[in-house]
Amino acid sequence: MPLDPLESPAPQPRHVAAVPQLCFGQVRHKRLRPVVHAFQYGVYFLRLPLRSMGERDFDARLMSRNGRNLLSFRDSDHGDGRQPLLQWIDGLLAAEGVRDADGEIWLQTMPRVLGYVFNPVSFWFCHRRDGALRAVLCDVRNTFGERHFYLLDSGAAIASGAELRAKKIFHVSPFCAVLGEYRFRFVRAQRRHERTLASIAYADADGALLQTSWSGDGAAIGDRAVARAFFTYPLMTVGVMVRIHLQALRLWLRRVPFFSKPTPPQQKVSR
Repeated sequence: MPLDPLESPAPQPRHVAAVPQLCFGQVRHKRLRPVVHAFQYGVYFLRLPLRSMGERDFDARLMSRNGRNLLSFRDSDHGDGRQPLLQWIDGLLAAEGVRDADGEIWLQTMPRVLGYVFNPVSFWFCHRRDGALRAVLCDVRNTFGERHFYLLDSGAAIASGAELRAKKIFHVSPFCAVLGEYRFRFVRAQRRHERTLASIAYADADGALLQTSWSGDGAAIGDRAVARAFFTYPLMTVGVMVRIHLQALRLWLRRVPFFSKPTPPQQKVSR
């Protein structure tokens, strides 16, 4: 998928402060067959430097950590819901043989809006101490309440824009079989604002089928940014669930083949 939102991005400078960010951008999605079906919409999401934050709350009156507010972030929505987030991600990486991701851990996810959230995918960007990206954990959820983790680990530092692949083993959409593979690309660049792009291309035995991307410009979390997010995209997280079902209805009306939900994989993490 072309990396349009970040043409020829520069490397991320190491001196940029690791502060919690609210990113404003777009989600794009395109299905290539058996019918072409595409949409895009404005969105905002969080990027949180977990090691730098520790257990601290946000410096904003309109957003809270583990509390009620216009926007909020709840630790128990992520990880295993029991352990502290850093303890959980460090333990998962160690169990999978990734022992040098001892730098910043950036969690990219959507906040709760008036207490509600559904995150189709969250990304854990796990860096080495020298700032290089070492591994990415993709936390994927479906509308049936199921969840799976794809660990993208090349065994070494991951270059900006490098292609990472994972075999699809988890059911997400009833209009795609659990076959084929995902191809991921992640870009992070510093211009006037920090810009990020996560793109996922999905292909089966017949070739490319889906192209999806999230892109955004980051701003430090403060009351002005929170108010902008809340009033520009009211009830955004409810809208995510509504859009998922609306787009599914459109595909069904266009007679795109439907696949029944299989039993989810027994292993929680695949590589």
